[in-house]
Amino acid sequence: MAGFRTVAKVSDIGAGELRRIELDNGAQVCLANVDGTFYAIAGKCTHQGGPLAEGALDGITVTCPWHGAMFDVTSGEVQGPPADDSAPTYQVRVQGDEVQIDTE
Repeated sequence: MAGFRTVAKVSDIGAGELRRIELDNGAQVCLANVDGTFYAIAGKCTHQGGPLAEGALDGITVTCPWHGAMFDVTSGEVQGPPADDSAPTYQVRVQGDEVQIDTE
C-alpha cells in the first residue's frame, strides 16, 4: 500500500542530521532535519550513486561523500558539480512524533 509511511521519530534525528531510510521497494532515501523541518531526497547521488545520508548537511545543502556533488534538500536541485541531474524528492509530514514520507 502506497502513501505516507512512518520512517522515523522526530526525536531520533537532531537538527543538522541526515538519516538513511530504505523503503519496502528497496529505494534509498536521505532524510534531512533542517532546523526542525524535515526533507527527503533520493538516497543515492545522481552522479555515481554515492550514499547522500553519509554526506554532510550544511543548511539546506547535502554534499555527497564520494565526489562532493551538492544538492538542495528542499528541492533536490544540484548546487555543485560533478552531478548534472537533480535528485528526486519526497513529500514529508510530521504526525505527532512520527516523521512520514509519501512513498507514492
